[in-house]
Amino acid sequence: MLKKITRRAKTLVTKSFKRPRKPYKPPTPPQSPPPPESPIMQPPPPQTQPLQPFLFPKTQSTVLPDPSLFFSPTLLSAPLPTNSFFQNFVLKNGDQPEYIHPYLIKSSLSSLSLSYPSRFFNSAFIYQTFNADLTITALENTRPDSQKTHVISSFSDLSVTLDLPSSNLRFFLVRGSPFLTCAVSGRTPISISTIHAIISFSSNTALTKYTVKLNNNQTWLIYTSSPIRLTNGLSSITSTEFSGIIRIAVLPDSDPKYEAILDRFSSCYPVSGDAVFTKPFCLEYKWEKKGWGDLLMLAHPLHLRLLPGDDSGVTVLEDFRYKSIDGELVGVVGDSWQLKPAPVSVNWHSIRGIKEESYVEIISALCQDVEALNPTAITTNSSYFYGKLIARAARLALIAEEVDFLEVIPKIRKFLKDTIEPWLDGTFSGNGFLYDAKWGGIVTQQGALDAGADFGFGIYNDHHYHLGYFVYAISVLAKIDPAWGRKYRARAYSLMADFMNLSRRSSSDYTRLRCFDLYKLHSWAGGLTEFADGRNQESTSEAVNAYYSAALMGLAYGDTHLVAVGSMLAALEIQAAQTWWHVKEGDNMYEEDFTRENRVVGVLWANKRDSGLWFAPPDWRECRLGIQVLPILPITEVLFSDMGFVRELVKWTLPALKREGVGEGWKGFVYTLEGTYDKEAALEKIRNLNGFDDGNSLTNLLWWIHSRAAMDPLVGEAVALKEALSLTSDIGWPLVEFECDSLVLCKEVLSSEPRCAGLFRLWCWRFVGAWKLGAIGRWLGFLASAICWLIV
Repeated sequence: MLKKITRRAKTLVTKSFKRPRKPYKPPTPPQSPPPPESPIMQPPPPQTQPLQPFLFPKTQSTVLPDPSLFFSPTLLSAPLPTNSFFQNFVLKNGDQPEYIHPYLIKSSLSSLSLSYPSRFFNSAFIYQTFNADLTITALENTRPDSQKTHVISSFSDLSVTLDLPSSNLRFFLVRGSPFLTCAVSGRTPISISTIHAIISFSSNTALTKYTVKLNNNQTWLIYTSSPIRLTNGLSSITSTEFSGIIRIAVLPDSDPKYEAILDRFSSCYPVSGDAVFTKPFCLEYKWEKKGWGDLLMLAHPLHLRLLPGDDSGVTVLEDFRYKSIDGELVGVVGDSWQLKPAPVSVNWHSIRGIKEESYVEIISALCQDVEALNPTAITTNSSYFYGKLIARAARLALIAEEVDFLEVIPKIRKFLKDTIEPWLDGTFSGNGFLYDAKWGGIVTQQGALDAGADFGFGIYNDHHYHLGYFVYAISVLAKIDPAWGRKYRARAYSLMADFMNLSRRSSSDYTRLRCFDLYKLHSWAGGLTEFADGRNQESTSEAVNAYYSAALMGLAYGDTHLVAVGSMLAALEIQAAQTWWHVKEGDNMYEEDFTRENRVVGVLWANKRDSGLWFAPPDWRECRLGIQVLPILPITEVLFSDMGFVRELVKWTLPALKREGVGEGWKGFVYTLEGTYDKEAALEKIRNLNGFDDGNSLTNLLWWIHSRAAMDPLVGEAVALKEALSLTSDIGWPLVEFECDSLVLCKEVLSSEPRCAGLFRLWCWRFVGAWKLGAIGRWLGFLASAICWLIV
């Protein structure tokens, strides 16, 4: 029997990786000339006919802040970041803190304060609290004529350099450095103060290291590049004149065993850091360092998963850890890291394919949805909602290709032309795209006059969301009408470049990767708004859509470099969403109180996790699920590839659908995920829906459900077994280990476990012993019945 089940499992696994025969393959479009050099990507080989960059008409925004208040004059001639990790430093008074791992850092009144934050949490939110543990400033004002409290003199992917003009102090704020590094010039006496009481203060004999113990149980270490004489009072430390480097680090948990590590690496300091796209699905960190010795940095949990094995060229100090809202930060020695995310294949159509017997139902819905397409019926002029509508129509074209029903494509093509061209030509009534030269980016006509219009698009909020939908629709239209694509290519690339530009050149029209954070490895959506908790992002799935759509644009135009970069950013965004937004039962990323009550984070901030949404309270779970799912695309399957988590998430959400007033559109997203493991139940619910999200359609939902492979009986039995056995944990039956004949089957069934080594843990009675998984299936009926009987 075991051999028979093993053979059946092998057949199942083999089938799951075979793409079904596609009934339709679109005709090869007319061959266009080789793609010219992308204005945003480098370094593709030079072409004989380079694409001329296109800029939308320039505008003078009335709502944007003045960047010259905080940026050095030498930086103002180039595009500036609008969603960066240090954005608070250049907004309003520049005095809100930013989380630069592992410290919260605040610049105010020509001083810089740092906090090793503690955490407050309950079932609704988690946040790190700022306390000015140490504040550094000059003892005297060295430049009384200075009008600025601080100046950003340079920035890079992983760092920002902040100068205090009146203090002769320059801070190299490098993300992931356990040390705060300060360069002091001009023989300046300095002051270090604290809101706590200093209970112990000592130095080494060379006067290059001081140990400061505070009454909040923190221990801070101060290192200097040359001898310095420091004296202390109750809550302050002062120095004589000094020029050189000062490095300050908190001793984690005040544990002496970490002190030797900080001592060893105190002499080598980073001044900047870049992230380099070296090859497909490989991101390399390179830090510029000074001093001597090796460089010590800190990696967050996703970094650690993406660092390759022993050949990575770095040394991971597993026992050297700092606390963080993003998970423990672990020491890594090395001035160059290579991060290698799991590759993601970008496809126009479904990953699994659709069986021909499902075509009829899809085509019936397709005909109705296409018939309803009418450009004159669109009443919105919002760049967000308009983008969703045209992307929805573009989905219909690709589904029509997949089910071999090409009759509707001409009408879809006409609809897309009629709706997209006015935005690209500047003839759309009531709104349109314009170029802001002050910060360097696209704004809308409405957003240039009203900071709240288009969800803050005019102040650079949600750019990847809005433009991602436009890029998707344009990519599909360029695919089905290559001549149109060639005509509008420059405009299409300009939209895409606004959030996808990789160039560091000052002559670029757009800032580098406007929304994507190359240290956190996901996007931010906050724009030029000051927030006490830093940047934030709500919808990870719309961020994935942006980079997925950019990769599709690369497919449409034969731009392999754009395909590679878009695919990699989508892969990183997916893995970040799975790390920080998807809250799994029993996971230790967040505190137990929060984990127990939540399966997704509502809004993720640099310094906070919130269960609520911008538009909905925490108990509207269908919205919390839906905003992490929409839009439904082939890549949604990759984002929600963990079947175990999907079941947890849907189970957590379903009770919310009983609330009065739940929107039909939000129900559709819940049923979408339910369909990944219970196709027939979800299909019946979708057929009974009375409405759909404005970016979704019945056609798209049916396409999704019918492209889910029917559950194999063996997998169905094993999944049901897992569900039944999980109930035993509530009853208190002990944990036992099981072996399995098929690792791949285990991965398919128990995909909630991150690594194969953990795939065999199941709950059952102790006397069952180490049965093989296939043999356990014989007991399924008895197990499920017994468990249900005991619970009831």
